[in-house]
Amino acid sequence: MPIPGRTRAGVFVAWLRAHDPDLAATRRSVRTALVMPSLYALCIEVLHSVTMATFAAFGSFAMLLLVEFTGPMTQRVRAHVALTAAWVVLICLGTLVAGQAWLAVVSMVVIGFLVLFSGVVSSVLAGASTPLLLAFVLPLTVPAPLSALPQRLAGVGLAAVVALGAITLLWPRRASDPLAAPAARACRAFAGHLRFLADGGGDGGPGGPAATADVAGAELRRVFDATPYRPTGLGSGSRALVRLIDELAWLHGMIDDDAAASAAAPTRIPAVDDARHAAALVLDRAADLLDRPQADPEPFDAAVRELRTAMAALDRDAAGGLPLRPPAGAGSGGRPADLIDEWDRSFRAHELCFATLLVAGDVDRMAAAERRGWRERLLGHDPDTLTTPLASARERAASHARPHSVWLHNSVRGALTLGLAVAVVRVTGVAHSFWVLLGILAVLSSSAVTTGQRALRALAGTVAGALVGVGLLEVFGAHEGVLWAMLPLAILCAGIATPVSFAVGQASFSVILCLLFNVGQPLNLQVAVARVEDIALGCAVSLLAALAFWPRGAAGVVHRTLGQAYVAAARYLDRAVRYGAVRGGVEETGGAGRAGVVSGADDGVPHSPVPHRPLPHSPAPAPPLEERREAAAAARRLDDALRGYLVERGADKLPLADITTLVTGVAAVRMAADAISGIWEHRTVNPSAGEETRALLAVRSAADRITEWYEELAASLDGGRPVPVPLPAIAHVEAMLSQLLSTTPAARDPHAGTAVLVLWTADYLKATRRLQPSLTAALRSKAERSRATGTPRARL
Repeated sequence: MPIPGRTRAGVFVAWLRAHDPDLAATRRSVRTALVMPSLYALCIEVLHSVTMATFAAFGSFAMLLLVEFTGPMTQRVRAHVALTAAWVVLICLGTLVAGQAWLAVVSMVVIGFLVLFSGVVSSVLAGASTPLLLAFVLPLTVPAPLSALPQRLAGVGLAAVVALGAITLLWPRRASDPLAAPAARACRAFAGHLRFLADGGGDGGPGGPAATADVAGAELRRVFDATPYRPTGLGSGSRALVRLIDELAWLHGMIDDDAAASAAAPTRIPAVDDARHAAALVLDRAADLLDRPQADPEPFDAAVRELRTAMAALDRDAAGGLPLRPPAGAGSGGRPADLIDEWDRSFRAHELCFATLLVAGDVDRMAAAERRGWRERLLGHDPDTLTTPLASARERAASHARPHSVWLHNSVRGALTLGLAVAVVRVTGVAHSFWVLLGILAVLSSSAVTTGQRALRALAGTVAGALVGVGLLEVFGAHEGVLWAMLPLAILCAGIATPVSFAVGQASFSVILCLLFNVGQPLNLQVAVARVEDIALGCAVSLLAALAFWPRGAAGVVHRTLGQAYVAAARYLDRAVRYGAVRGGVEETGGAGRAGVVSGADDGVPHSPVPHRPLPHSPAPAPPLEERREAAAAARRLDDALRGYLVERGADKLPLADITTLVTGVAAVRMAADAISGIWEHRTVNPSAGEETRALLAVRSAADRITEWYEELAASLDGGRPVPVPLPAIAHVEAMLSQLLSTTPAARDPHAGTAVLVLWTADYLKATRRLQPSLTAALRSKAERSRATGTPRARL
């Protein structure tokens, strides 16, 4: 018979795990619940200093609950020491300027802008922005003579010392990201499945490598989906891991397809098996780096070099598999898809290797980011760049110091809002002006809609919390020991509830303040009323500022940069295909545009291409380097926008699983373009024969269709168009490729290699078409949520 208490405890633990999978919020809450009341009690009951108590309490609250640094413990300690030093400077400055109202307002605007804008440099500074603002707001809104400064600094120093001990000794955070371990297990499971295929195995049965890979992939997705959005201050290494999830899912699907194709055509191809073994080795070494990012990367780098060598051998061997003939019994009536699928095993191995390299690239970036020193983390130095950390920080800041930078807009808006709030509290003379600015820090967002939603929730939560606080004081006000005991419980609830429900978090925080300002002091029920008034004033100021300045928000920026990245990646893909076509001897027509390549609708009937002629003696065309650079630059802008979006704790957020599907889609299109450009660039191509030329033109027309589809997807991201329907198989292209397969000459013929390149180009285009259902599903799930909640359409 189950014990009721244990059953309830089990339900609570399950709920907690569902909303806080790696227990990050719980860990911070437990630390704060133990430290903050203890310091407050020490300063009130032993040291008899209300000033020290206030600064020790809010200092420990900021350093333990509002921020959690990542990386090795030594780097976390350095970050906390730096945060303490910043608190000392800001408290001194706030105390000095608090006496003059105009100086306080101007200083708040300047300091607010510097703190908020500095977040563009690195995730460390972005994650610490709220604690840093709190360090200046607290002394600025509680004017006091300079004689109070030593007690204020003593309180902060006490909080810093105890907080430092708490993060190192009390339930220390793991050095690795919680996604790293399941990602490593998935890599090893996929590697085992690949080796099993390379050694001639089947599916291996219920407990075989295929089943193990399925379990590991499902576990990775479960851990990832359990958190609707990542914590504030997402660093470079964690962002690489976030992108890695969909890449591994994509790779898993490729391995399953490869296994199915191998089962249907059991003939062994040595070069394919060698490529599988090489890809498996890279995945094993990637798993080692995920487990130990600080380890020597040379074994991983050597495995990547071996994979590239295996890919080159696969390229050479592919043409040796010709002549290509229709599968037995297909005859002239065989379906084009059957004919093509019979001969695409080399391509599947090639695509699998490229996907493995994509996974390896993000693992390498993650490990390089984790190996950075503390100064490099603080300055946001990208391991891929050759500039110094300081130069990198200057370049990043300069790139956003432009009129159209949304990070600049948000920084200006936040600074002006805080300055306006300081002016309002000085004019109105509210009793607890600090709470007004606390309310602004809690609700201010980069979107007017989101700010309004958070303001309403904050006000509702504050009223509810004030009522609860008054009730507790009425019942237990005469029992000071009970109030002390309830204070850590309220802090624990506030820390755990805030990531789940913003309103509940605000209610819990109101209870904290009611208790905090009544323990060790005469009972004062007016604290609850003042709390509601001040939060309402702060919410009103925040909403006014949000309506006045650039109300689009970080979500809109992600939309726009996602659209730009898709357009840039699709144009790179189109240009890569056209480059291959010209290399194959097809004349470029109509300049750089795509119109007029193939006429007519896609009705399944081969169309007559526009007139063309082979170009056997024309100079080698230039590879699409400019388009490649533009696509890479758009991807970097998307990464910056994603970091800003994840830092902001908005009310209407697209789940991370959906947004990373869209972000990874950009990388997949770029990877296909890289692959197509690479297979045509690094080998000698002979002038095309008739069937090859017609197939190249058909492939080029397919690239036009796919490029246009991704441009339509980009337009739908911002609500300008409906989400496009995924493209079906383009029948006339399949027919052209089928004809090419059945007429390609023997391998000794120079045209055989060109035919393979045409087929692989078509297969990479098919891979980008296979992405489309998952991308449209991610966008449609957002639209459905918007309709269900009544929120504006097409806002991530």
